[in-house]
Amino acid sequence: MHDPSNRPEPPIPRPLRHLVLVLGDQLNHDASALDGFDPAQDAVWMAEVREESTHVWSAQARTALFLSAMRHFADELRAAGRPLVYTPLDAPGNTGTLAGELSRAIAAHRPQALVMTAPGDWRVLQALRGAARAAGLTLALRDDRHFYATVRDFAAHAAGRKQLRLEFFYRALRQRHGVLMDGEQPAGGRWNFDADNRESFGADGPGAVPPPPLFAPDATTQTVLALVREHFGSHPGGLDGFAWPVTRAQALAALHDFITHRLPAFGRWQDGLWPGQPLLWHSGLSAALNLKLLSAREVVDAAVAAWQAGRVPLASCEGFVRQILGWREYVRGLYWTRMPDYADANALQARADLPAAFWSGDTPMACLRDALGQTLRLGYAHHIQRLMVIGLYTLLLGVDPRQVQAWFLAVYVDAVEWVELPNVVGMSQFADGGLMASKPYIASGQYIERMSGGRHCRDCAFNPRERLGPTACPYTVLYWDFLQRHEARLAANPRTVMQVRNLARLGAGERAAIRAQAERLRAGPQPT
Repeated sequence: MHDPSNRPEPPIPRPLRHLVLVLGDQLNHDASALDGFDPAQDAVWMAEVREESTHVWSAQARTALFLSAMRHFADELRAAGRPLVYTPLDAPGNTGTLAGELSRAIAAHRPQALVMTAPGDWRVLQALRGAARAAGLTLALRDDRHFYATVRDFAAHAAGRKQLRLEFFYRALRQRHGVLMDGEQPAGGRWNFDADNRESFGADGPGAVPPPPLFAPDATTQTVLALVREHFGSHPGGLDGFAWPVTRAQALAALHDFITHRLPAFGRWQDGLWPGQPLLWHSGLSAALNLKLLSAREVVDAAVAAWQAGRVPLASCEGFVRQILGWREYVRGLYWTRMPDYADANALQARADLPAAFWSGDTPMACLRDALGQTLRLGYAHHIQRLMVIGLYTLLLGVDPRQVQAWFLAVYVDAVEWVELPNVVGMSQFADGGLMASKPYIASGQYIERMSGGRHCRDCAFNPRERLGPTACPYTVLYWDFLQRHEARLAANPRTVMQVRNLARLGAGERAAIRAQAERLRAGPQPT
């Protein structure tokens, strides 16, 4: 790939001191790997490889987003005069793997050492370490300053604790960094404004929803879209309407749009669902954040500044800050202190296969059809769709968590393993048995009915209030079956004991009938 300005490529220094590795989710110019970079002695290495789109069946939009953002970042490096070793996906001789391309670059340029910011994927780290070891080179890992906390910080917080809970880590980070604090106390006198947030829509729905910002593909992105269609055209989803931010400037525009138009109502409606509304008042910034086009600090600072200026309610500001300063930091710490064993956690012994509908979107369940279709079309779903529509169904069905992980990593444009895997294993599927979350997030179809103002259920063949029979909502059938299958575990948990007590109202005959209907759902085909 060539710089569109046709300026000369900065030459690769010889001898080469450092080959600085930059991955597709490390696109920030202030990354620690670039500290002390000297164009007279160092070069940046970047590579587009097929493996990153095939180790899971990566959706076309996800691949396109990463490749386009990488190419734009590479152009910025060239413009800044930084020597660059860049391998496009379709370059002759491309080995198709990060380890293979790094080995080729080492052989061609003979660096004295390798430097990189700590990556976000255990598999990638092992592959790059293996390539460095095979070449007899040191791979120096530097802290990722994008985050408020280091993995060491999290490990110190976790040491000696019988339980890990977001709330305590979140409060500690807010105190340490002075975020939404009034001296030693939380702003507004409360750490948590959930009681003021998370309302459900009424029958009239969300009303006028601010349109999302869209970024028309430029020439670089158009080239990438054509490349992805050529090489990954059989992969899930499509590229029509691709309009994600792929540059720092676009990401900043998206941040400004969210703070101005959607953050004020975000808290109130953050758990709402409505058909055909993929964004509602959510930020849509997760992809830009996870690519490092935006820093966590500037996103949090923008939200806090809007509250301080009186443009955003404190409840909305805190709810959003909790997602960035809370969940993102918490799940990253869990990932890096628990891998690689965490990926195999399956405390509930879930063994069912992922339904084929997750790749086609073809299901008669209106809420699931809307969330799956949107996901496959856009590569995006907001967090309540992921947790309480898609994740809830796989949890109740008893799908093997490894299959659920692979699907989530494949289909969402913002998916990077450090954030995707713990959210699936710990929060969505409760596969870690309660290490991350204090209870499994289980509900019947009536929860979805309530949070969508009944709109999903009105267009559905199934009744969320029925737990048996041909029109019984599969969510409801599977919910009551889940309570039975895991009755002892749930009865021992103070946060789910009331749900188990409700189960006691069912007679033996109804229990058996529910189990039988649930088994038919698992055996497939899925309900028609």
